[in-house]
Amino acid sequence: MTSYERYMAVLRGEPCDILPRLPILMAFAAKYIGATYGEFAADYKVLVEANLRCVEDFGFDQVSAISDPYRETTGFGGEVEFIPHGVPRLLKPPLQDAKDLGILKQPDPLTSPRMRDRVEAVAQMSTQLKEQYSILGWVEGPAAEAADLRGVTNFLMDLYDDPAFCHELMALCVDVGIAFAKAQLEAGADTIGIGDAIVSQVSPDTYAQLIFPHEKRLVDGIHALGGLVRLHICGNITHLLPKIKELNVDILDLDSPVDLRAAREVVGPKQVIVTNLDPVREVKDGTREDIVRRVQELYQEVGNPLMVGAGCEVPVATPHENLKALCKPVAYRS
Repeated sequence: MTSYERYMAVLRGEPCDILPRLPILMAFAAKYIGATYGEFAADYKVLVEANLRCVEDFGFDQVSAISDPYRETTGFGGEVEFIPHGVPRLLKPPLQDAKDLGILKQPDPLTSPRMRDRVEAVAQMSTQLKEQYSILGWVEGPAAEAADLRGVTNFLMDLYDDPAFCHELMALCVDVGIAFAKAQLEAGADTIGIGDAIVSQVSPDTYAQLIFPHEKRLVDGIHALGGLVRLHICGNITHLLPKIKELNVDILDLDSPVDLRAAREVVGPKQVIVTNLDPVREVKDGTREDIVRRVQELYQEVGNPLMVGAGCEVPVATPHENLKALCKPVAYRS
């Protein structure tokens, strides 16, 4: 089977040859080809080259256009500073000092420079890899993007002090997210990743009442466009899983603090989940033998449908042999 075929088979609930492998690579991929993180985030050609080299050398099944959380934010008018060895820095959240949505620019995925750069990355990967590998586009979730626009502290306070404004802001973020996803799907992505890390910091009630409706509209919007959805939320979201289950995402990424066996019991036997090895303790600092054993243990604990990855981004200093161990083929068991 090709990488794309095994990926789609698991999503359809069908058997495959080996479990699909979906490591999130950013800083590692940049360093692997001798580029800086700043170059990786600023130039789609560098991002694409890094993905192509890594997928060929390490043997995984999905290439990705993920780089940093500020693509849409710059479309809204935010400015970032590219630094050589780190995530681009947002100089100032556009709504840090005001709750006026009218001061924001209207992001256009095809003309806002950093959004268009991601669309071009997807298009180039599609030209070279379409139907050989899964191609993952990326958008920010409504809470994450709202926090980028307002500032994290301000947004968390707004959730309690001004929920009406939060609804208005997140609704706008979803509108832009759907448009951005549409452009990436039309460029050749089969799956859209949604990153909504800030959600791990809120209570179940706050999530259910304020954030879930917007995430659900984003997921449904991507599905309506024909795309698949991979949801990735950093941190421990065990307390939110009963509601997150209702999003009906195609792939659920869970960070390493989440007990995968307990998560399976909540989300049910049909939800595709991804193994969540601790990116630092197990993937970067562990032995190859321990990594291979841990993947097998998680497969034994949670069963199908399952894909293989780390709980979050593979660290830049991960030994190459350790990433190869993470991507070592695991035979599908019916």
